[in-house]
Amino acid sequence: MSVGIRFPTNLFGHPTDKRIEAVNSELEYWTNHSNVPITKVVFGHFPMSFTTSSEGGQRYESVFARQSISAYLCGHLHAKVSKQLWRHHQMRTEECSSSFWEWELGDWKESRLMRILAIDGGAVSFIDHTLNQPFQTSILITYPTDSRNMNILESKKGPPRNYINVLVFSEEPILNVSAIVFDSHNEFKIVEEMPLLPVASSSSQKPLFHAKWNAKNYKSPSPTRYWLQVIVLDSNGKKTLSERRPFSVEGKIAILHRPWLNRLIFEVEWEDAYKVLLWSNLAFTILLLFIPQVLYHFLKKKSSHQRWALSILTSPVQQRKAWFWLVLFLMEGANSKPFWFSLSLYVLWITQMPWFWGHATSENGEIAQMYISGWSIPFGMANYKLSSPDVMVITLPFLYLVVVPVVVLAYGLFAERAAAYLRYHRRAEDRANTADTTAEAARFLPGSPGPGALMNLSCKSKIKFVLIKFFGGWTRRIILLACLITATIHLKLSSMLMSAYGSTPVALSPPLTWMPILLLSVAAYCTVLPVG
Repeated sequence: MSVGIRFPTNLFGHPTDKRIEAVNSELEYWTNHSNVPITKVVFGHFPMSFTTSSEGGQRYESVFARQSISAYLCGHLHAKVSKQLWRHHQMRTEECSSSFWEWELGDWKESRLMRILAIDGGAVSFIDHTLNQPFQTSILITYPTDSRNMNILESKKGPPRNYINVLVFSEEPILNVSAIVFDSHNEFKIVEEMPLLPVASSSSQKPLFHAKWNAKNYKSPSPTRYWLQVIVLDSNGKKTLSERRPFSVEGKIAILHRPWLNRLIFEVEWEDAYKVLLWSNLAFTILLLFIPQVLYHFLKKKSSHQRWALSILTSPVQQRKAWFWLVLFLMEGANSKPFWFSLSLYVLWITQMPWFWGHATSENGEIAQMYISGWSIPFGMANYKLSSPDVMVITLPFLYLVVVPVVVLAYGLFAERAAAYLRYHRRAEDRANTADTTAEAARFLPGSPGPGALMNLSCKSKIKFVLIKFFGGWTRRIILLACLITATIHLKLSSMLMSAYGSTPVALSPPLTWMPILLLSVAAYCTVLPVG
């Protein structure tokens, strides 16, 4: 069955063994049925970083390397992230090494990007244009290619060619074309300047220009030492300069620094990265839930935890180690058995049971269930599991930005209450008489009335007192602010899913929509300090 899942869980391409074998057969056919060298360029929608393995564990990269393609052109990511998404794949086998370039095309819909691709004696080059404005004169150097993102392995290259080829596209007649070579090791001084002549052809436009040079003069261990720039003069006297770019006549590749976001999106194999991120998060959450129970078993059993905590709190602040606060956070955070059991049950639910229900395939389609492992789509008498790891766009933000913060903040609220109790008992023990103890109790919540005085307060004063009681000290206020931020993030994620898969089914899905807010609310209510 082939079913398309709606945005945002349509992130990955899912090839089958049959499809990969068909691509391999097509590429192999041209290798075996051609008497001349073939330059192979493959077009596809999904980048390799967002393409899963087939059911048999096969991937396109090994096929492309085995069939010695020059480039793979893809889309999907558009130009929102970057207009310079490229990646050099190098595959090593027992027989040989092979490589190919992967270039993201950008998009026409929003960015109006157009790519001109040229193949010149096996060398593949390209130039991109944004057509939001009137067409400008375009210059594409087809040889030598850019050593940053177009060169291929030296084993694929023949001897250096003693010429330069340039394609010029212009609405006006071209009067003059010249090329300039710069030496970056000598402050980019001009090494050579040469005129380019049009190559005779049947076309009246004659877009191809050519010049001879001595390629041996530009051999260098560095692929970025020599840079090339082409200058074009048209009949209107307008001068157009190409981008100055490095080249290597020996075919060396310069893998330069790229923005971290480009590397993260285009070079990380997200199928494998998702498994690591998912299970590391779940492992951390489970440890956070069960480590306190182990500590309870060893400390509470001997009734030593409270005495130890009191002794630490009575010591100077500078003597309190960081591990003390960590142990206090873990043990007191999980002190409420009903709440801890609710958290554990919720984490167990999201690992095994559906998160929410929604229209996964179409606006009026059947209701499907989304699990941590993907969508469960009803089809006849059976359910099909689809869209894994595409659901990472839902599961990872929810686990990292909602579930873990809910557990940590709930622990923080209970631990803050326990610390407040311990401080109160320490102060109370320092007082020798009942009057001082009662006065200290009145200071347990700053600004609170004395025992029995609440009934005599006005309605406005009662509301003020309740707010003071709820928000407590500065530590609790900071934790409550973090709870509010987490709740806001959760509501935004829920709103996004409602707009994508239907408001009603998603809103009526308690595990995703209700439980995080409910757990935070219960934790905040249960940790309000008593007065007097």
